[in-house]
Amino acid sequence: MSYRVGIVGTGGIARAHGNACQQVEEAELVAIYDVLEQQLASFGDEFNVSARYTDLAQMLNNERLDILCICTWGCFHAEIGVAACKSGQVQAILCEKPFTQTAAEAETFVAAAAEKGVLVAEAFKFRHHPMHLRSKALIESGAIGDLLNVRSTFCTNSGRPLSTRSPESNWRFNKARGGGSIYDLACYNIHHARFIFDAEPERVFASQEAGIETDDAASIALVFPGGRTAQISVGFNSYNSQYAEISGHEGMLRLDHVWNNENQPVTIAQHRMNEQVSVIEFEACFQFALQLQHMCDCLAEGKAHRIAPEHSIGQMRVLDAVKESMQTRSVVELKGAGA
Repeated sequence: MSYRVGIVGTGGIARAHGNACQQVEEAELVAIYDVLEQQLASFGDEFNVSARYTDLAQMLNNERLDILCICTWGCFHAEIGVAACKSGQVQAILCEKPFTQTAAEAETFVAAAAEKGVLVAEAFKFRHHPMHLRSKALIESGAIGDLLNVRSTFCTNSGRPLSTRSPESNWRFNKARGGGSIYDLACYNIHHARFIFDAEPERVFASQEAGIETDDAASIALVFPGGRTAQISVGFNSYNSQYAEISGHEGMLRLDHVWNNENQPVTIAQHRMNEQVSVIEFEACFQFALQLQHMCDCLAEGKAHRIAPEHSIGQMRVLDAVKESMQTRSVVELKGAGA
């Protein structure tokens, strides 16, 4: 069976979703939407899509889409997601991260999806990579003993000065468009920590280094039940770094190139007490294709998605707390954590 896919927003990340459609046999990219006609034409030509729209409602009404990929700036995710759900014209929505801008928006989006029976999932591509699936299985098998803490980074600078990160140059540095290091970078680390602990943090503390308009970098501490912790460092200003270390009382897993590793081989280094380090190798893969394949499999088999919509509400509650902690310079307690 072939699933009809539509993409909303034809900027940079949309090209990864377009490439995924070309690699997944069950998916066919049939329609695209953008408010910028020149960008729409360029994307349509590149991916050979003739159905091009500047009116979202018209696209939803005309195209009988199975899967809608939301690839706009984060400030529009909730509005577009709710409208797509209420249209009753899509089976599933894959929404780029961050899912929304606030937990309240996430709750509204998820409620609209539930009302219309739409499968909605947040597009954290790494959750579908064999490296992450294997690391979770190793932890659950007791390979590192009792799980204690997670340390991770996502830093993306290569010596560029702050002046190059102007609000006009990129949505990541633009407050109104939903930018900032926590929404673009730390969302990965936070989602990963919650996935690894299979729990919600009880309290949050975060500090920021200010950019021109948004947070340019952030250091975040999450405290999970039992006093277990996640320490997170992200930034547009720090030298490139993407790793995660997951520690237990008997060992540790080290994952490098942990988020953006498209078409690159990666490894898990497994450390255990009084043993040599063992390395598990993974062949290069395209995470966006694995992500889309999983969505197609969920539709075909009627199974639950790896990233439940309720998990995305929880994600936004943590991001709300991180934002509050940065602004107040105080610890924020999360109500109902672990529920």
